Amino acid sequence: MNTPPPRRAPNRDLTQGPIARTLIAFALPVLGANVLQSLNGSVNAIWIGNLLGEEALTATSNANLVLFLLLGAVFGVSMAATILIGQAYGARDIERAKCVVGTGATFFLAVSALIAAAGWVWTPEILGLLKTPEAALPSAVAYLRVIFVAVPIMNSFAFAMAVLRGSGDSRTPFYFMALSVAIDVALNPLLIRGAGPLPALGIAGSALATLLAQGISFAGLLVLLARRRHPLLPGRHELSHFRPRPQLLRTIVVKGVPMGLQMIVISSAALVMMGLVNGYGVQTAAAYGVAAQLWTYVQMPALATGAAVSSMAAQNVGAGRWDRVEQIARAGVLFNLLLTGALVLLLYGADRYALGLFLPGDSGAIGVAVHINNVASWSFVLFGVTIVIFGVVRATGAVLPPLIILFISMLLVRVPFAWGLQDAWGAEAVWWSFPLGSVTSVVLAGLYYRYGGWRRNSLAARPLKEEDPPATGTAADTGVAMPAMDREANYDGAAATAGTKP
Repeated sequence: MNTPPPRRAPNRDLTQGPIARTLIAFALPVLGANVLQSLNGSVNAIWIGNLLGEEALTATSNANLVLFLLLGAVFGVSMAATILIGQAYGARDIERAKCVVGTGATFFLAVSALIAAAGWVWTPEILGLLKTPEAALPSAVAYLRVIFVAVPIMNSFAFAMAVLRGSGDSRTPFYFMALSVAIDVALNPLLIRGAGPLPALGIAGSALATLLAQGISFAGLLVLLARRRHPLLPGRHELSHFRPRPQLLRTIVVKGVPMGLQMIVISSAALVMMGLVNGYGVQTAAAYGVAAQLWTYVQMPALATGAAVSSMAAQNVGAGRWDRVEQIARAGVLFNLLLTGALVLLLYGADRYALGLFLPGDSGAIGVAVHINNVASWSFVLFGVTIVIFGVVRATGAVLPPLIILFISMLLVRVPFAWGLQDAWGAEAVWWSFPLGSVTSVVLAGLYYRYGGWRRNSLAARPLKEEDPPATGTAADTGVAMPAMDREANYDGAAATAGTKP
């Protein structure tokens, strides 16, 4: 009996076709997913605040700080896997890509299970370290414990979406993120207050809604991939792909940790800034808080573009198409300038209206927030350029220089400037530290892009060692046409071109 052919998956060959159009088509679903995630958090906060009050909202805020740190680590490791998959996909080496998927999935599941178990036991101690207010502590414990149970599902879902983006498919992750957000938002009030046979679970109900939403969406995604016989989903006869390959695992961890630390650097700088701002009183802190809410949306196009250029560049590095890598970088920078620039101009023109959504119309904090925007908002255009450049260079596996650049610009330039000039400039030192940090990061990133050795860092140039033999299977099993060339020759060609500037 003949095996039915695989259904066509919406993967894009990012090594072919017009670069600008491909970048826009790939980046827009990523941007949409980012917007949905932010809106999901905002809507859930509205449900919790209105149904359970300030103590519950404080509890989730403290618990979400822990979740943000966990997601930072996941971001790094999943991005490392995305780069490896993109390079292998660009080189038409589907067997290596499957090995990355199997190794990454096993690693994610094992680490997530350990985090979930440890987190459940030590939740009170973790919240104690954060100095969670005593009144909010019981609610925070209940909420965070359910979130820890959800960690394996959340991490697996995030990894699956990263794998799809590495293969050139950003639409499917967007659809399932939309499904997850819709379920989460709908279940929150039902599980918090109770409805029909559903008991009232309070704040734990909000966390359970997140767990169910992510679990249902992840299960649906796996069913769809199985029905499509997706080339990167190991079949029943390819379970050996899930045996961790030591070389690949080392690469994923060694390259993933610095990218995760980038998130830690950004969040650390944000915490320090918040501490400085708090010293200037409630009105200034409130103004800065609402300005930061708007900045979250202003930065989204740059983050989406950075993720898109990283996936595109990784496939082209794997294919040895360095001429296209240079074009991808230019298109990404231009795309960021247009989108982020448009949002910043819109913010300048309508900032009082936007800020009025968060503050009463007669609040003195609105005037302060308008001034903060006038000083700092334009700097996010420059920071967006930095993010795009980082997306290109990390596609080769060069992850330490971006971390060092962020560390310098944020913790060695921005924070000391804001702190050191407090006495002379007051709060103005904090606001002007944002442009100073952004100028520093874009200059250093541009210099590294032009003169750094990132082009010689291609992970695609490193074949699997003898200790890591590929699992059995042929190109015909994957449903993807493979080029008529030896796989090792593919790596040699990538290695030969990796050291050449386009």
